[in-house]
Amino acid sequence: MRLALFQPDIPQNTGTLLRLGACLDLPIDIIEPCGFLFNEKAMKRAGMDYLDFASYRRHDSWEDFLKFRADNPQEYGRIVLMTTHATQPYTDFCFQENDIILMGRESAGVPEAVHQMADARLTIPMNPNARSINMAISAALAVGEALRQTRWCK
Repeated sequence: MRLALFQPDIPQNTGTLLRLGACLDLPIDIIEPCGFLFNEKAMKRAGMDYLDFASYRRHDSWEDFLKFRADNPQEYGRIVLMTTHATQPYTDFCFQENDIILMGRESAGVPEAVHQMADARLTIPMNPNARSINMAISAALAVGEALRQTRWCK
């Protein structure tokens, strides 16, 4: 299981998810460009001392990420996009151990081409009057369910 962040905008969300990854032994892929300066000082501020325990890989672009995925098929499986533009709830999906949970950019999600190439598109059911849930919280919900299915309930 992996978590991938597509061009994240908010360093605090990225730091929070790096901390989550460190605590759950979950690798994180960061697909650039980021909407902020990604450096050790900024990430240490957001992820605190957990950054030293986080396993993460930075990719220069979506294309770079796809190439790395193709070169590492054992680690990088299906792309499971979390999006408000889906109808299937994440709780009704059967996750696999090498799935990549892809989170879109906080300000814009992912481009249509990325949306269309995802192997699955999942949503978090929520109040129809609400616009969206914070990206880091959404990722934590999806990761929790995915790990429950693949790691914790064996």
